[in-house]
Amino acid sequence: MIETDPTIDINLSGDPSSMIECVKHYLKDKWMKDIHAYQKKGYDEMSQINLTLAEIGLEHDMKDLHKYEIRLTGRDKT
Repeated sequence: MIETDPTIDINLSGDPSSMIECVKHYLKDKWMKDIHAYQKKGYDEMSQINLTLAEIGLEHDMKDLHKYEIRLTGRDKT
């Protein structure tokens, strides 16, 4: 089923060029919507990857901070 935009007035009174223009408009609009959906999916996937990497980095930072604090307090015997 083809979705139509009610704000666009298209006269399809048998003129083949107007039908071609209508199909072109539909395909371009569908193509743009598909690209938008594809990009949104990509950004959603990338956000999960970035979150995981940030958590890994934070974990390493906390370990380093803990080691540093141990050395500062003199509890490190080495």
